[in-house]
Amino acid sequence: MVARLHYESDLPQIEIARRLGLSTATISRLLRRAREEGIVRIEIRDFAAPDEITRELIEALGLKQAAVVDTVEVGLLGSLAQPVGSLLRTAGLKDGSVLAIGWGRAVREVIRAGLPRIPGVITVPATGGMQQSAPHFQINEFVRLAAEQLGGVPKFIFAPYLPSPEYRDAFVNDPTVRDQIALWDRIDVALVGVGLPHTVDPIHAGTVTSSERALAHVAGDVIRHYFDEAGNIVPWEGDKSLIAVSPAQLRAVPLVIGVAVSPEKARAIIGAVRAGLINAVVTDVATAQAILGVLQG
Repeated sequence: MVARLHYESDLPQIEIARRLGLSTATISRLLRRAREEGIVRIEIRDFAAPDEITRELIEALGLKQAAVVDTVEVGLLGSLAQPVGSLLRTAGLKDGSVLAIGWGRAVREVIRAGLPRIPGVITVPATGGMQQSAPHFQINEFVRLAAEQLGGVPKFIFAPYLPSPEYRDAFVNDPTVRDQIALWDRIDVALVGVGLPHTVDPIHAGTVTSSERALAHVAGDVIRHYFDEAGNIVPWEGDKSLIAVSPAQLRAVPLVIGVAVSPEKARAIIGAVRAGLINAVVTDVATAQAILGVLQG
């Protein structure tokens, strides 16, 4: 469990210690033992050049853009910031352009690592907020920080991403919320994460509904729009109540950058592209090779 939380879910040792009620020294000792006993194996392998893999990924998935980084495990998510910044700089963003931002660990770390200066860009959440304390769910904070880095204008959505059906209309018809949601119809670029099925990613089990937990057959999700590996959107009981950029709106966006790492997410990334929810991918070499491996059968 400790090894999975650290190496697969990219949680720092102090966060694992807090969740499990253990000391950081104990977590460090358990991770060291996992390496010594062969439970975890760290290899330095000869990879194909990232530029070559990037070209293969674009061709295999039919992407508009892609970037693949070759980096070590430590700081992996933050290392995605540079290629994301490059994609933003070449996307033609200008004063008044709209950048929609999703949630997730990869999105958070990319923004924390820094975005390029593109003055006047409007940043807006791609969903309403979630009543969770975990830092990677604080979407309005991502929007504020991104605007600060870009030299842009933040627009916040003070409404839950999943209100009860009887209150959804009240939220979306509030004048302030309505004005921000209207920006979703003119998004120029979106930056989103790609999630795993909740049966595979138990860390988030407490943040989802029973209907979502029952979606064992999905490949993954993008801002709670679930899909299978073939790219079919999978309905669930809350999808009509969501306050989030819709699949149709995402498909109309010129550039939707999906940031995700972990070979375990290969099928989720493939499904997200086939569903039209992302059309650009920023990832690492190991994940890109896993994607190509799945596609090549």
